[in-house]
Amino acid sequence: MGARHAGGGAGGVSIAPGFAPDAAAALRLVFVRGLALQARLGVYPHEKAAPQRVVIGVELAVRDDAAPDGVGADEMRRVVDYERVVKAARAAAADGHTLLVETLAERIALAALADPRVLRARVTVEKPDAFPDAASVGVAVERMQREGSRA
Repeated sequence: MGARHAGGGAGGVSIAPGFAPDAAAALRLVFVRGLALQARLGVYPHEKAAPQRVVIGVELAVRDDAAPDGVGADEMRRVVDYERVVKAARAAAADGHTLLVETLAERIALAALADPRVLRARVTVEKPDAFPDAASVGVAVERMQREGSRA
């Protein structure tokens, strides 16, 4: 059982510098941190035999129509609902056995990008119980809307 990748930080630490809200670019940051789930994930026989704990983090760069200096309508329809992001991550984790943490992270990122207001999605998937002497192992991926797919 060897470690494959060093993971991001489940403790609320941003997964990469520079991914932040940007009023000048009309972007806000929507995030989910520390989503702990059970998933059938991994390539080893013991990982295929039973679900294991994973910790998921999602950061989304979202179009902010009220930026740079306004306040948008106080209505759910104008924002990306992080409950939908959580539900999509739960569904991806529950969807049968996945061999690679990369695949799970990519599926979650693409689910987030289904909303055209989401321009970029960064997802971490961590396996905190993989090694007793490591806080966590995992992967971080980033996906983005293609230029032609923006609304």
